[in-house]
Amino acid sequence: MEVLSAMCEALIPCLSAGELHASNGKEEPPSKDLHAFYLASGSQSPIPDEVAETMVKRGQKEGTFAVKIVLWILAFRLGTLVLCGSLSFCGEFPYISRFSDMSVERREKILKRWSRERVFIPLRMVFLLVRIVCHYIFYSMTDENSDNPSWKAIGYKQRPLHKGIIETRLLKDSSFLSALFDKGLKVNGGRLQDVYTVVDCDAVIVGSGCGGAVAAAVLASSGYRVLVLEKGEYFTTGDYTSLEGPSADQMYESGAIMATVDARVMILAGSTVGGGSTVNWSACIKTPDHVLREWAQEQRLPMFQNLDYYSAMAIVSERLGVTDGCLEEGFQNKVLRKGCQNLGFEVDYVPRNSSENHYCGSCFYGCRNGDKRGADTTWLVDAVEHGAVILTGCKAEKFIFESNQKEKKKEKKCVGLVARALNRDISNRIMIKAKVTISAGGSLLTPPLMLASGLKNPNIGKNLHLHPVSLVWGYFPESMAGELKGKKHEGGIITSVHKVRNGRVIIESSAMGPAAFSSLVPWVSGEDMKERMMRYSRTAHLFALVRDRGSGTVKEEGRITYTFDSKDKEELREGTRKALRILVAAGAEEMGSCKMGENEEEGGVDERGESWEAEGLFVCDGSVLPSAVGVNPMITIQSTAYCIAKGIVNYLSKELNAKED
Repeated sequence: MEVLSAMCEALIPCLSAGELHASNGKEEPPSKDLHAFYLASGSQSPIPDEVAETMVKRGQKEGTFAVKIVLWILAFRLGTLVLCGSLSFCGEFPYISRFSDMSVERREKILKRWSRERVFIPLRMVFLLVRIVCHYIFYSMTDENSDNPSWKAIGYKQRPLHKGIIETRLLKDSSFLSALFDKGLKVNGGRLQDVYTVVDCDAVIVGSGCGGAVAAAVLASSGYRVLVLEKGEYFTTGDYTSLEGPSADQMYESGAIMATVDARVMILAGSTVGGGSTVNWSACIKTPDHVLREWAQEQRLPMFQNLDYYSAMAIVSERLGVTDGCLEEGFQNKVLRKGCQNLGFEVDYVPRNSSENHYCGSCFYGCRNGDKRGADTTWLVDAVEHGAVILTGCKAEKFIFESNQKEKKKEKKCVGLVARALNRDISNRIMIKAKVTISAGGSLLTPPLMLASGLKNPNIGKNLHLHPVSLVWGYFPESMAGELKGKKHEGGIITSVHKVRNGRVIIESSAMGPAAFSSLVPWVSGEDMKERMMRYSRTAHLFALVRDRGSGTVKEEGRITYTFDSKDKEELREGTRKALRILVAAGAEEMGSCKMGENEEEGGVDERGESWEAEGLFVCDGSVLPSAVGVNPMITIQSTAYCIAKGIVNYLSKELNAKED
């Protein structure tokens, strides 16, 4: 190890920050971080040990063997003379130095010579192996705070969730266990270890979208150990390509090709860290007052008219950085606004979770400039900062129930869940034991999971609302552009809204790539379709969205049925006619399916979000909403999740106090 440490020190030597800073023509004194960076050395513990371990574990056996032989030879003076030549001579008896006794400058010269070696090729191979691994370890290893002291000095910023993310797609059985340990999770052995990897925590949350992210932040900031399972993968601004095909495949449920069983309704749902908030269209509209009155009075759920709920909406809006205006609208929203103004219709700005000058038309494939503040850059960051861990590429299979000895009204008590990594290199299933289990997989995935776990409440999987939309479009040639300049895919996706007077229909603009558009517009002939596609970039797409009375069911994953109410059909027709008038004048969200109810006959969970059948099992996503919201539901889902999560904190506190008593 002494020779390897000396080699690492020569590759990454300790230097004088002041002299180097001045030699680069910089007058201001180097910062504290820059000083630390220049003074850091490759010989500092535990870098040489990590380098050795990595080469043994990851390196090819031939290369690793060559490194071992060279290190052994360099441990002796005669061996150093053979491999280093005249650079090994020194002025004192016995006039030959061992490699590790040489000055850093001499060792550096030797490594430079090896890097150009053309005769004794194994030396060049050894140099390359040690150089690559040493630098990789130096710039990638992190301390107990998941930080690397070099990063600030070189201007590198780690991914927002780096501290708490475990990406199973990158792991195998052996590395998976060490990854769990490294993030501070408690992993148990015992008789189940050959079948399950058993993890203990206070709260396990299925899903990292609007509901799950808020719950994770609230619980983690209250001091509880939180583990979030996410079936999708983690992407950041540098990963987003805005390419329609790959983005849809990797960030949407079923690759954005999901429909009801009869194929009458196409459905979009996010499947990535942050869930729908990562790929939605940025609209942040608060729950309308008339909807809150209906839920509180007709559905007998007073939570929705409590001050706590209004406070939750304010907290959510502040955390998302919601703004009310837009400095420059894109082509489609200009069309909507101009058409409404020409007809004398009211048109409002739509609040968004981005700055007022955010001009991005591709946020539905992830916001590339990072201006949009989804759950992945807000609530989940808060959760991770307070110790939460997010396990990606991991799918929950069933909840675990035990007989409930404490509360006779509920025969079962949920004590965790069983999940599996989608990466086949991880063979064991994962058993997560928790004091509280929260299902936040959304309206399409929470009910199938609950039913697959053996819950029987007849409301689970029913009452699915989709906010069905009817799409219209109009072509505006470049020659007619005038004030309506721009392309369809440029500018904010939703910045304007017209509310139809009946209160159940709104008209907004859509985000749609060429592939999605071509699959939805009517096909008349091959020639006609190509003509339509030639006009794509100057075709404005508007949609009428109805707050649906009709509902659907989702009892099995991927099997969705939906029935239109006759009044919904008529209101959609009215909205469609109005949208067409707007175009001429200018020149499906999913919720419900496990709704709250005053009693178990009326809902799948109670007003606190807890299952009627199993203590300790909570639902914290859009599936608990009693009916359709009638507007883009992100604020409603997050505010509801915030209230439920606060209640779960109280539940956990009582559980811990009861155990102490």
